[in-house]
Amino acid sequence: MHDHPFLVFISLSLSGFSFRIQIPFFITLFGFIFLLGSNCQDQIQRFQCVLGIFEPNLVFPAKSSQRDICLAVVVMVLFFKTAFLSSSSGYYNGGIDSVSLDADSGIRKDKFLEVPQIVWGLNNQKIAFARACLTARLLNRTLLVPSLSASLFYKEIDLLQPISFEKVFQFEKFNSLCKGFVQLGRYSDVLNRTRVFDLQKGNGRKWTVERDLDQLRHASEDPIDEIEVIRIVGKNPFLWHDHWPVKDYARVFECLVLVDEFAKEADKVVSKIREVGRSNGVDSDGASRYVAVHMRIEIDWMIHCKKLEQRANISQICSSKDEILERVGNIAGLKTPTVVYVAVADSLLEDSSILSGWKQGLNPFEKKKLGVSGIYSKYPYLIQSAIDYEVCLRADVFVGNSFSTFSSLIVLERTQKMIRMGVNSWCGVDVRWPSYAYNILGESNGPQRWMTNMSDSSLGAISYGSNSISCRGY
Repeated sequence: MHDHPFLVFISLSLSGFSFRIQIPFFITLFGFIFLLGSNCQDQIQRFQCVLGIFEPNLVFPAKSSQRDICLAVVVMVLFFKTAFLSSSSGYYNGGIDSVSLDADSGIRKDKFLEVPQIVWGLNNQKIAFARACLTARLLNRTLLVPSLSASLFYKEIDLLQPISFEKVFQFEKFNSLCKGFVQLGRYSDVLNRTRVFDLQKGNGRKWTVERDLDQLRHASEDPIDEIEVIRIVGKNPFLWHDHWPVKDYARVFECLVLVDEFAKEADKVVSKIREVGRSNGVDSDGASRYVAVHMRIEIDWMIHCKKLEQRANISQICSSKDEILERVGNIAGLKTPTVVYVAVADSLLEDSSILSGWKQGLNPFEKKKLGVSGIYSKYPYLIQSAIDYEVCLRADVFVGNSFSTFSSLIVLERTQKMIRMGVNSWCGVDVRWPSYAYNILGESNGPQRWMTNMSDSSLGAISYGSNSISCRGY
């Protein structure tokens, strides 16, 4: 039997197919070609018959050369590949951006995904958790409830304090709110914990978005898909490639509800803020409003943001204390007098200067001056951050930094609230739940109005910050 160049062409052209598609295609094609005879011309004639099956109207010249046949094979296989993928593949149709999970199809409860411990700050962990959930959804698997990190360490892995997801967020509530979209499971749900497939995440610049998605695509097919547990090993899910639009992340975030213990602690802090407003003659109309300012001026942040500004060649990341105070004081239409809750790092609580210099009518308080430090101090970092997050989220007005993940996720949730009220833009109008970015200059020398762009195809602007923000949610 003679060797044929078109074998190479077919192999290369079909390289993007799964074995489910390659095997039937090869059996059909070569079964007809090589079933009878070893004569080269006989094989070419039989191959013409095979092409006739796929394309009945295809007519060859009377004396078709082997080169002509090779070219015909390439054209036919590439056409087959393009037509098939465009009609049946949910991964490549439209490219990476098309991986959006709109359909509320049920998630399998007998197949699971396990991910590494989720680390870093509260909101980095929330993003990492949501990305793990969406990865599990893409694989049509239940996510085994992951371990979070109670402490804040970036390099000292041995110092990380693992904390169960269920110690922070309500497990059953999450599954109820996210039913049909994503699903959490417990390790006790796994029948065979000895048979696990380890999926190693790639690293470096060569590990592209496309390669990452292709890896997930192959993991969703047999023989890997038939295994009960896929365990992703390697880097923290926050560092995984992002394949999902903002609206999918937002849906997961909406399902995260603090356990009652911590929600009640946040209630106490908010009640104290409003009580202080009333007792100090603030909010004389009885509305008991407050403004929350997430003030990032601690030393490690200033070093970090200065480096970001140099790398990105922009100057709208860092803000001094004086700049923040001036811009908050210039918020157009802000009703005064009002209480300002200043959310700052613990390292700044001993710095009394953060409470001085505010515009008349703005009465600043941080947790120490409020008398609620004891509520925070009995918990690890993660819980303290979760309580502060709730306090800022519930504020009548929120002002933060658009390069802070903490601020960005708060604005995302507040944007969701506004959209549910039918508000997709607050350019030039007053709304409930307004948010601002003090690091970007807005109208009247105040902070820039800020809504999350819910039409973004990825979470990049929230995960890593952006100075391209607006008063529109689209």
